[in-house]
Amino acid sequence: MRLRNISGSREIIGESEFAVREPEKQKGNWQNVFCNSQPIHIEIGMGKGRFIMDMAKAHPDINYIGIEKYSSVLLRAIQKMGQQEALPNVRFVRMDAETITEVFAEEEVERIFLNFSDPWPKDRHAKRRLPSREFLARYDKILTKEGQLEFKTDNKDLFLFALDELEDAGWRAEKVTRDLHRDEEMMQGNIMTEYEDKFSSLGNPIYKYIIVR
Repeated sequence: MRLRNISGSREIIGESEFAVREPEKQKGNWQNVFCNSQPIHIEIGMGKGRFIMDMAKAHPDINYIGIEKYSSVLLRAIQKMGQQEALPNVRFVRMDAETITEVFAEEEVERIFLNFSDPWPKDRHAKRRLPSREFLARYDKILTKEGQLEFKTDNKDLFLFALDELEDAGWRAEKVTRDLHRDEEMMQGNIMTEYEDKFSSLGNPIYKYIIVR
């Protein structure tokens, strides 16, 4: 789906108190951005921000950083943030996930969330998929040794691809479900994204894994 460009979105993002400009300058110092030593969790491809904001409300003892590539999408999250009570443990960054190791230092992140990522269905685009071995190698560099990655999708082919990538990339699945909303254990504490709400209401199964190295 082609994203509609919103005129002036980058300027609005640049002026927002919730957005971090020049994030590469914060590498190794993200706790200073929040003025505390709480663990850092990041969501890559955060969309309009429902998930990360709800996570921040539920876990005020964790700092959350939402990463979004598209200005027009990030703008919606910033607008949403401005319409509610301020969340001191949330920041947004506009960037491409390919440069993630330029923004976060070794073992700076405790958990990574990938929610309903672009499936990039053509084989020649496999390296662009966020759960690909190429991206797993990047995540490995910034996660703590005990760090985890959580991935949710409604796309069966993407999920099977993601599972196939694990062994060769040096990761293993700690928990897996092919129907999240019927899995009582993995549904405990589950917070939905906009897409999850939409797809699950249509009866689509939601796939999820939690992986570690």
